[in-house]
Amino acid sequence: MRKKIKIFCTLGPSSLNKSFLKFSNKNVSLLRLNMSHIKLSKLASTIKYIMRYSNVPICIDTEGSQIRTKSSKTKFFKINNLLNIYKSNNDFTLYPNYVFDKLRVGDILNIGFRGLVLKINRVSRKVIKTIVTNPGYLENNKGVHVENRKVKLNYLTEKDIESIKIAKKYKIKYFALSFTNNHRDMIKFNNLLKNRIKIFKLETKNALINIKKILNRGDKFLIDRGDLSKDISIEMIPIAQRKIISLGKKMKKDIYVATNFLESMLENNYPTRGEVNDIYNTLELGSKGLVLAAETAIGKFPISSVKFLKKIIKIFIQYN
Repeated sequence: MRKKIKIFCTLGPSSLNKSFLKFSNKNVSLLRLNMSHIKLSKLASTIKYIMRYSNVPICIDTEGSQIRTKSSKTKFFKINNLLNIYKSNNDFTLYPNYVFDKLRVGDILNIGFRGLVLKINRVSRKVIKTIVTNPGYLENNKGVHVENRKVKLNYLTEKDIESIKIAKKYKIKYFALSFTNNHRDMIKFNNLLKNRIKIFKLETKNALINIKKILNRGDKFLIDRGDLSKDISIEMIPIAQRKIISLGKKMKKDIYVATNFLESMLENNYPTRGEVNDIYNTLELGSKGLVLAAETAIGKFPISSVKFLKKIIKIFIQYN
């Protein structure tokens, strides 16, 4: 008998409400809280609110080893525009703060998913001077990928450590490690969260390089195709997805997949044919679960998105 295919949903402004949470009880396997988008001061009250209306398990998704922007406003930058990154300034800085001292002249910073690429020309104690090499939008709280080299970051942020402490008080069982790079970080995460269920997110080139060692150290893994596409280039995603799921099946691991399944449903109440095909193909490869992120966090149709995902899963099971 085919094992149930799970649906994970990311909670956000569109879904942190009584209606969606009650709907989740019979339709969702896991509710994800992305700590990159939740204030630490709001975590406890958010957990209590979810538990009031839903009995679906909650997963705390850590920030992990990623650089993010801190910008006071959204602004479009043209090619050859100059842009300063300040160590401590409300205008534009980077998080976690210590990363400022790790960047150097020549580094290429690929920011968010709206095209912006910067090249560092000068580094001083308080400011990093860059030039725009590809036009795009600078926005707050967007991922920053250093294209030309690997910058060593702590595997958890200080905020992650505090969020885990809070979650433990509420007996949260599921935790996800973002940007899993190597098995050594997994060992530390396992030791920190004994007797909890851990999901290790595969979204970096390092994860692919170390994939066998990483799969050996855990049971549940999530391919985040969004950030992974920034690290290995988007055209390599189908190959990476197939490699990871195939190897996971051989090693009897649970592999889940995230990002862009129903992206059109951020604005529309119906998916595209390409999205339906992508979902079906991912299931056919052997994924044990699918993750909705922006679709349920900030999309206009979070409940419809889950319903369509369930329809496609039902058809897949019927014909397989």
